[in-house]
Amino acid sequence: MRKKGFTIIELLVVMAVISILIGIAIPRIKGMQDEANITKARAETNTLKTAVESYYINQKPNAYPVSSPTICATTLNSASPLIVSEVLYDPFQVTSTEYNYIKSPNGRYYVMFSVGLDGVADITGIDNAGILLGINDDDIYATNGTGF
Repeated sequence: MRKKGFTIIELLVVMAVISILIGIAIPRIKGMQDEANITKARAETNTLKTAVESYYINQKPNAYPVSSPTICATTLNSASPLIVSEVLYDPFQVTSTEYNYIKSPNGRYYVMFSVGLDGVADITGIDNAGILLGINDDDIYATNGTGF
C-alpha cells in the first residue's frame, strides 16, 4: 500500500522553482523603489524651489535664504506665506537628512539637490554665473541657474 504525499525530490524541485522566482522578483522590486524615490526627489526639489522663490519675493529687500543643510527646518517651515509645512527629507540618505541647499557667493543663484542613487553629493556648489560645480552624476536638482 502506497502512502499519499510528496517525495523529497518533488519538494526540492518546488523549493528550487520558488527560489528562482524570488531571485527574479527582488531586483525588479528594488528597481521600482529606486524609480519611486527618483520621482519623489524630483517633485520635492521642485516644491522646495517654489518655496525658496516665494521666500525671495516676500523679503524686503529681495534675498534668497542663506546656504543651509536644514533649509526646511531653519527657514522655509516658518516663512510667510507657508509653502512647505513639514520638513522634507532626501529619500536617498540613510538617516533623516534634508535636501542640500547652496546659494552662490553673489546671492543671485541657488541649487536644491538630492544625493541620488549613490548616496554621495556630487554637486559641490554653484558659481556666480549660475553654473553648478562638481560632477553631473546622479544627483537630482532644481536650480534657478543654468545647471551644468
